[in-house]
Amino acid sequence: MNASPKPPIALIGFVLLLGVAASALLLAAPHAMAATDPPATAKAVVDASWVFIGAALATGLSSLGAGFAVARLGTAAVGALAEKPDLFGRLLIFIGLAEGIAIYGLIVSILILNRLG
Repeated sequence: MNASPKPPIALIGFVLLLGVAASALLLAAPHAMAATDPPATAKAVVDASWVFIGAALATGLSSLGAGFAVARLGTAAVGALAEKPDLFGRLLIFIGLAEGIAIYGLIVSILILNRLG
């Protein structure tokens, strides 16, 4: 009986509602900015707050995903290592791949922030 703890339904509903609201705001933002009708020579500029929110989400969610992956892989790796110590190298590679998810998110956020200025 090795059941993992389940998140409460209210938390899942809140996260889904927050995601839908943020997506609706992102979809409505170009129309709201186009309504101001800038001059034809003006260059399109992205609002800096959306850039920062995107970079924060890229870093935060990738780190959260990597944390979950390392937690699951780490416990399984310790159990496998207790039975067969010669698997250390292979298990280390799997944990390194899981940690790579956070690095990819950090690289994406750096690329997003480079487009700002």
